[in-house]
Amino acid sequence: MAKLGPMGFSPYPAAVKEFVLNPPPGKALLFDEIVDEEIAMKEAAKAMLTRENPTIFPGPQVLYAWSEDAKKKAKLIKELANVLGAKIIPMYDYRPKYPKINPEVEINPNHPNLTIWHNNIKACIFIGVHCHYANVALKIIRAETDCFTIAMCSMEGHEDAMITLRDQHPEELEKFIEIAKQVRAELGK
Repeated sequence: MAKLGPMGFSPYPAAVKEFVLNPPPGKALLFDEIVDEEIAMKEAAKAMLTRENPTIFPGPQVLYAWSEDAKKKAKLIKELANVLGAKIIPMYDYRPKYPKINPEVEINPNHPNLTIWHNNIKACIFIGVHCHYANVALKIIRAETDCFTIAMCSMEGHEDAMITLRDQHPEELEKFIEIAKQVRAELGK
C-alpha cells in the first residue's frame, strides 16, 4: 500500500512492488484503492485545502505553449492555484545542476524532495510533468517526505502518488476546479 511517508532512506519498496497499479480509464487511485475520479478529486482538493503550504508543480507539458491544450491547462492551473490558495513552483528544466543545487536560489526543483523539505510543503500536485521524471520524483518524495502527493497525468497516472488522476486534459481540470470550489465551501474557507 502506498502510505504517506517518510518511508525510509530508500524508495524501495516502490508502490508497484506492493501490487499497487495505475487505475483503469475513467477511474483514479486513492492510495492503493481504485475509486471514481470525483471521489479522488474531492480528496485531492481536501488535502490541498487543509495541509500546510500547498503547491502546484507544473511541468514543461503545460509551461510551454506548444499546443492549444497546453495553453488552456496553463490558464486553468493559475485558476486552480487561486481556488486552493496554493503556490506554483514551475518545473521547466529537469537537467541536474551538479555539483551542488542551492534550493534557496534555484527556481526549478530538479530534486523536488529538496524543494518540499526546504519549503515545508505538505501537499502538492504534479501536472504536466513528463512521466519518466514524475515516476522517479514521486518515489523519492514518498520515500523521504511526508508530503501528500497528487499526480494529474495526461496519460496513465503514477502509482507512487497518494492520489493519481489519469487522462487529465483541460475538461478534467475544469471539473477539478469546480469540485475544489465545492470542497472549499464545505470546509468554510
